[in-house]
Formats: sequence, structure tokens, C-alpha cells
Amino acid sequence: LPAGPDLRHFLRAAAAGQPGPSPALPPEPGSTPGAPKVYLETYGCQMNVSDTEIAWAILQKNGYARTKELAEADVVLLVTCSVREKAEQAIWNRLQHLKALKARRPQARAPLRVGILGCMAERLKEEILHREKLVDVVAGPDAYRDLPRLLAVAESGQQAANVLLSLDETYADILPVQTSAGGTTAFVSIMRGCDNMCSYCIVPFTRGRERSRPIASILQEVKMLSDQGVKEVTLLGQNVNSFRDLSEVQFQSVAAPGLSRGFSTVYKAKPGGLRFSHLLDRVSRIDPEMRIRFTSPHPKDFPDEASVLQLIQERHNICKQLHLPAQSGSTRVLEAMRRGYTREAYLELVHHVRDSIPGVSLSSDFIAGFCGETEEDHQQTVSLLREVRYNVGFLFAYSMRQKTRAHHRLQDDVPPEVKKRRLEQLIATFREEAARANAALVGQAQLVLVEGPSKRSASELCGRNDGNIKVIFPDTELEDAAERGAPGRAQPGDYVMVKVTSASSQTLRGVPLCRTTLSRAAASH
Repeated sequence: LPAGPDLRHFLRAAAAGQPGPSPALPPEPGSTPGAPKVYLETYGCQMNVSDTEIAWAILQKNGYARTKELAEADVVLLVTCSVREKAEQAIWNRLQHLKALKARRPQARAPLRVGILGCMAERLKEEILHREKLVDVVAGPDAYRDLPRLLAVAESGQQAANVLLSLDETYADILPVQTSAGGTTAFVSIMRGCDNMCSYCIVPFTRGRERSRPIASILQEVKMLSDQGVKEVTLLGQNVNSFRDLSEVQFQSVAAPGLSRGFSTVYKAKPGGLRFSHLLDRVSRIDPEMRIRFTSPHPKDFPDEASVLQLIQERHNICKQLHLPAQSGSTRVLEAMRRGYTREAYLELVHHVRDSIPGVSLSSDFIAGFCGETEEDHQQTVSLLREVRYNVGFLFAYSMRQKTRAHHRLQDDVPPEVKKRRLEQLIATFREEAARANAALVGQAQLVLVEGPSKRSASELCGRNDGNIKVIFPDTELEDAAERGAPGRAQPGDYVMVKVTSASSQTLRGVPLCRTTLSRAAASH
């Protein structure tokens, strides 16, 4: 998979139902001549990117080679998404293309094997196997260890499937093979599954119950990435701030943290274990020159003691950026969604976050046209977007998913054209407010982690600031604030201080001042 800005483009394309481009891959060390070649394609969220790396690590250990050329492949595996109907339709369309590829395959070669991995495999196993006879292997998110066996069964001409969900699988002992050689950023999965049971969400049914990786294995992976020169790690999970490592006996009787006023859960409080604040503390100490991000937290899991918020404020390498998925601005709709908070409680949390972390960048998710949403409900979401003024937003029209509580209990009664109009208004409002929020940064110096050349101009570089906003600036000779050597050009993985000269809803532009380090930049503030 591509690194840095290419990865973000890749994820956006995948979410829109397009596969990511096949990146140039380094030759696999020690790969056996004549080894079966696997081609992996990833759709959807960052968790699927992480899953792709886990699946590849397992296959590599079992004698497979990786190819970037679809025509060379003996095995094609699609890591799929089920969160919206559009994402699944992209897979059905892709399978038609693979069907033609399979039919054209020369008889002298072994038959092409096609596998569906991840959330869609979990949700639609029977339909995939019966509707598309060309699919040979179906593996759910907890069955990647079984891939070598499933592919061996497929070799004999039979279809093979494993969609068993696990209560304890975290792949803690498998160090993912980073697919972006020399990349500046990486994702590290810290937990799997979700227990929140929001009424619109398919994730608990496709990824199973919530379970956390042991902290020791996470620290080992982050240290390995640091040694490889990675400069930014994002800790990944469906609900990262409910992380709970139960692997160490002495912490199993620790009391459960209390919820803030106005927040609730559908499950009983879970005592025991080392919590997310402990993990964040330990991870941030590994490398003072490595930025740490995390996603996605749930608003209900920022307890009053605010230890996570305090860490973000205190540690120079934990990004001053928070994803606070609201989903709606209407208390009535939030209740139907089973989100566990009111509009008022959410806004109180936003004010608390901004008081605790001055200058924090906020992002959020919103759903337009959920079951029973009235025009008044929609306008309350519009007003929340205006009041909070997010820097980054992810907005989608509601797509009903089978198995969810909404599918069993609610009516998908907002017409498609109304959903479309409401979504367009939410996007327009978000962009207007994000442009205002970003305009406030004009004239300020921002520390930017360089990711590579700008897509639109080879004479410009692109990176992200602490708030995860894209920054573009000219690629010129720069003094190094940390050394008195000759000026040089910034490289991917370098930190550059940039003075912002203009802003839009999605991008900042500026002039580079100097190359520096994360620690030096923090000390000078």
C-alpha cells in the first residue's frame, strides 16, 4: 500500500468503492522462486489496511510471494468493507472483472484463486459462495491465521470458508509487514471488535466483541516502526479509548472508570485491565521524534479525570487532534442511534476538550437521513457543525445494514433524494466552517511532517501539521535549525516549520522557514 498522502488518497478512493492502486513493492526477502504469487486489494477503513498487513504477514511466512501485477497473480484477495451498501457494490463489480480474468487465464497455468476477506465475508458468506461461484475462499476478520489452510483446500477445487468470530483473537503475536517501504507513517491496531451496538452499525456483527491487544506487543510493534524510521504512528481501533489490556493478572481487579455526566452505555461497566491512558503514556515515551495519533475514540469514554486529555496536552509528540464522532446534532436522533449521549453532553465534552487542550484540532463523523430524521433534526445537525467548527469531517448518507438494530426495529423512511439534499447541505456547512477554522491559522508557523511531493506540482512538498491538516509548500533549500551545516532540501520524514500564507477548507499553503525536529519545535514554543 502507498504511504503518506498516497495512503490517504487510497483510503478515500476505497471508501468511494474504488480499489487502491497497486503500489511498487520491494522484492520479498528470501521468497522462493516459483512461490505462489498473491495480489492484495484493500477497500474501506484504516482497520482494513492493518488487516491487509496482518494477512500478508501470515501468507509470507507460509511461502507466498507478493505481486503488484494482477496478471501475475495466482491468488487474488480482496479485503472488504460492509459499512455502507456502496462499498459492498464495489466488491460485486470487482468480482465481475475477476470473473473475466479467470475465464481468460491460459490453461497451462494453475487456475486463479479468488478470496474475499474481512467484513463483507463475515456478513455475506453464503451469498458470496453461492452467487459468485468464482470465489474460492471466504475468510472473516478473525480467520486470517487460517488462510494457508483455506487456500490449500481451494487448490483442490473446493470452496473454503471460515467466518468464525473470536472472543480473544487480536493477532498480537503477528508483527504486520509494513507494505510501504520507507514510509513516514504507519497504523498500529491496538484492539478489535466493538461492544457499543449503535443501532445503525454493522461492525459488532462483522468484527465481533471488543478485545484488546496486550500492551507489550503494541510497544514492540511501535518500537520496530521507530527503528525503521517511521515518524508517525496512528493507534487504531473501533473504540480506542475503551482499550483494556487484561493480560497482566495484577491489574485485573482495577475499578472501571466512571462515565462523564450525560453519557451512558448499553453494557455494564467493565472492571480490570490497563486502560488507554496507560498505553498512550507508554507509546509516547518510545521515540520523542515520533508523532502519535489515535482513532476512533467514542465520546462516552473520555471520563471526568481526563487523563487522556492531560497526556495530549502535556506530551509534545501526541498530536493535539481529536476525532469526536457526533453522528447527529439532534438528541432525539442520537437516542434512536443508541449513541449514549445528548447534544448537550456532547457539546459539554467539546468545551472541556478545548479548555484542556488549547488549539486542538477536531474532526467528526456525521450521518445524513437516519431513520425517522425530520427536517428539524437535520437543522440541529447543521447548527452543531456551525457551533463546533470542525477542522476535518467525514459525512455520509445513511445506508441501512441487515442484522443491525435499526434494520430490526426502525424504518429507513427518509427518501434517497432527501438524504442527498441533506448530505449536500451538511458538506457545504462543514466546508464553510472548516475554511473559517483553517483561516485562523494564516500567519502562524506550523510544524509539518513531510510526506512527499505534492500531487499537483513536483516543485512543491506536501505534509500534515499537528492537527492532521494537509499543508503544501515550495520545495526549496532550507536551513536546518538543529545543525549548522549546509542548507538542503526537505525529505519525506523530515519536520519543517512552515509559515501559513493561505487556507481553504481542506488545505493550508505556506512558505517553509527551516528544517527542525519535533523536540526542538516543542521546546521553542
